Amino acid sequence: MTIDWSWIGGHTDDLTSLTLSHLQAAMTAVLLGLLISLPLAVLAHRVRPLRGFLLGLSNVLFTIPSIAIFVLLLPVSGLTRTTTVIGLTVYTLVVLLRNTVEGLDSVPAKTKEAAKAMGTRPLRTLLTVELPLALPVIMAGVRIATIMSISLVSVATYIGDGGLGQLFTDGFQRDFPTPVIAGVVLTILLAVVADALLVALQYVLTPWRRRRA
Repeated sequence: MTIDWSWIGGHTDDLTSLTLSHLQAAMTAVLLGLLISLPLAVLAHRVRPLRGFLLGLSNVLFTIPSIAIFVLLLPVSGLTRTTTVIGLTVYTLVVLLRNTVEGLDSVPAKTKEAAKAMGTRPLRTLLTVELPLALPVIMAGVRIATIMSISLVSVATYIGDGGLGQLFTDGFQRDFPTPVIAGVVLTILLAVVADALLVALQYVLTPWRRRRA
């Protein structure tokens, strides 16, 4: 299997555009997943009877094949980027919701009791004590969800989107391996760079872990 480097040199603008489109879809889904999973995780952590229901529901949604989700969304949002983002967001929820709940569970009870004894209100305790201490576990979920979303964007090619996945379709249809190889390499690079940036972000957001180390 050989690579046609002249094809890559002649399509740098297209490759850049598809890479940015791919990244935009994945990051939008992760951000929406965080916005949805954070309040649900707090609710599941506070109200124990809801914990099993919410986690179970997210697991059920995760079992639906990705192509099936996109197809089911077509009558609602059509062949648009919205369909891609909604489908990817559904998949991020199972990881983000579970990790956020587990992160909140990992906060020592004595720490929360100390905050309460100091007269800290529950909302402030959540924002200034619980979430910061749960951040490493939450960020682990964000990293997994990000890599998963980047890998799944290509599936949206079947509904006319898909970012770098369009290179796979183009290469297979023309029996021309260069676009396929370029798509695979760029997808892997996106995942590696995104993960490295999230590790750096966690390092910045958790200075107490650096001091302890």
